[in-house]
Amino acid sequence: MTPAAPTPPTSPTPPTNTTHTLTGVPALAPLLARGALLSPLKRPRPDADFPRTRLVLPGLRVDLARLAAYERVCGFPTGADALAVTYPHVLGFPLAMRLMSGRDFPLPLLGLVHTSIGIIRRAAMPASGEYELTTYVEGLVPHRRGTEASVVTEVRAGRDLVWESRSTYLARHRTGVPAHPEASGQDQDRQPLPTRAEWHLAGDVGRRYGAASGDRNPIHQHPLTARLFGFPRAIAHGMWTVARCLAEHGTPDAAVVRAEFRAPVPLPGTVTYGAQGGRFELRGGAGRRPHLSGEVGPYPAT
Repeated sequence: MTPAAPTPPTSPTPPTNTTHTLTGVPALAPLLARGALLSPLKRPRPDADFPRTRLVLPGLRVDLARLAAYERVCGFPTGADALAVTYPHVLGFPLAMRLMSGRDFPLPLLGLVHTSIGIIRRAAMPASGEYELTTYVEGLVPHRRGTEASVVTEVRAGRDLVWESRSTYLARHRTGVPAHPEASGQDQDRQPLPTRAEWHLAGDVGRRYGAASGDRNPIHQHPLTARLFGFPRAIAHGMWTVARCLAEHGTPDAAVVRAEFRAPVPLPGTVTYGAQGGRFELRGGAGRRPHLSGEVGPYPAT
């Protein structure tokens, strides 16, 4: 039986009041620094206000050398005139960081956890094309471990919406809601998918992905900087793990992708890639601890 395609993320009318058009890609390093400095001042809660601005970046062309570096580190084929299904996230990430590092974004950037991403790609996207990016915060929702923000990125070619994503980011804090005792073991007990490959990850994966994507978060760079944030070792970027899985799995030109980030992948380390039908996952080297689970299918969903 063919597994059902993942449900596309919904696209409600964004709760925004203003549109701000950018003249260039924001630099990530100052945004990370600003977000870190403002983090101690934030008091997250699901009913907090959030920025209502749409950031728009028109006339964007892809740096082909940077794209090739991204393809190599993630395992995608190189040289084709096509963007990998996850690469528009890299293009839109500086806009998302500009929103999330601002004073009016209610969740602290430090400790913010990327928990899931849903992607719709409506057609193949040439690497030589010209695109317009739009990013906005869709809203906040309560989570059993804190407050989760939903951030939307849209990519247009001319007037056509060709790609969109919806990422959720969790700020952990006390909620007064008791945790379910079975929640921690739910993923552990799930039957693993058939193993398709075992990957031995080098300690520099985070640095190589950071150089290609621009996301040089200290927790991904080196054990010394990761320890400052409570990690004994550097961890892989969540978006590298989903990109690496999709490079192995393959995606149709028009695709729907859904992935949930379940546990950090320590570097260096060994993981097993499992897949069956449209589902894929990463687990710890012994095949027990789930790091990532996801599914991919055609768009529109059948």
